[in-house]
Amino acid sequence: MNFIQSLNAAWTSNNSLLCVGLDPDPAKFPAHLKGRPDAIFEFCKSITDATADLVCCFKPQIAYFAAQRAEDQLEALIAHIHARHPGIPVILDAKRGDIGSTAEQYAVEIFERYQADAITVNPYMGRDSVDPYLAYPDKGVILLCRTSNPGGSDLQFLNVGTAEQPEKLYERVARLVASEWNKNGQCALVVGATFPVEIARVREIVGDLPLLVPGIGAQGGDVEATVQAGRTSNGCGLMINSSRAILYASKQEDYADAARRVALETRDTINRYR
Repeated sequence: MNFIQSLNAAWTSNNSLLCVGLDPDPAKFPAHLKGRPDAIFEFCKSITDATADLVCCFKPQIAYFAAQRAEDQLEALIAHIHARHPGIPVILDAKRGDIGSTAEQYAVEIFERYQADAITVNPYMGRDSVDPYLAYPDKGVILLCRTSNPGGSDLQFLNVGTAEQPEKLYERVARLVASEWNKNGQCALVVGATFPVEIARVREIVGDLPLLVPGIGAQGGDVEATVQAGRTSNGCGLMINSSRAILYASKQEDYADAARRVALETRDTINRYR
C-alpha cells in the first residue's frame, strides 16, 4: 500500500487519529538507559511497541537523532517499525525545503536511506522544490501550511490576495497543494492544533486531504476544537500528534507502560469528539 492507503487502513483498524511523535531527548531518559550506545533506539523502540495498536502513524523528528549522531539508530527504528508493525506509516519530520537539485538528494535520503513513508516539506520555495518528493508517488508529502508556533503568523497570515478578495498565505498554500500539487493523491498539510479556526478554514479549502496536526498535549491545543474543526465527514482525515506528553509520561523503568496509558487516554479523548 502507498502512504495514503496505509493511513486510511490504520485510521480504521486502530480506530485512531493519534500520531505519536518520536522526539528522543537522552536527558529525559530513565536512568537505566543513560550511557547505553543504543539508548535512543531502545527508548523509541519500546515506545512504538507499546503504542502501535493505538496510533495511525509514528513521526520521528530527524533533528533529535542527528544532534546525537544517531542517524543509524533512526534507520534501525524505522526498519523495526516496518517489520514489527507493518501497515503503520512512518512520517519523517524533516521540514526540508531547498532548490530542486538539492531536494532530489533529500528525497533519496528520506525515502531510500531511511525508508520513511512520508516527509514534512517546507513549500516556501515553490513547486519545483517540492517536485522531487512528488516523484515518489507511493510516498506521502506533507507540506507546512498553518504551523502551531507563535511566529507562524509573521508570514502565514500575510494577505497575498487583493483588498477586494483577500487571501492569506496559508490559504494560498492549502489551495495550491489541493488543486495543483496533489496530482498523485499523496499530499497532506501541517496545520497546528493551537489554531482551530484556521484548521476549519483549511478543511473548507482542501476537502478530504489529510491534515497532520501538532500542538496537543504539551503545547496546549484543544482536542475537542481540533477534532471538530478538522475531521472529515467520515470522522477521519486527521493525524493528531502528541510527543512529549506520551514519551515522558514516566522517567522510570515503566516508561513504556506509562506511554501506553497516556496514548490510550489521548486516543480515546480524540475519539470522543469524532
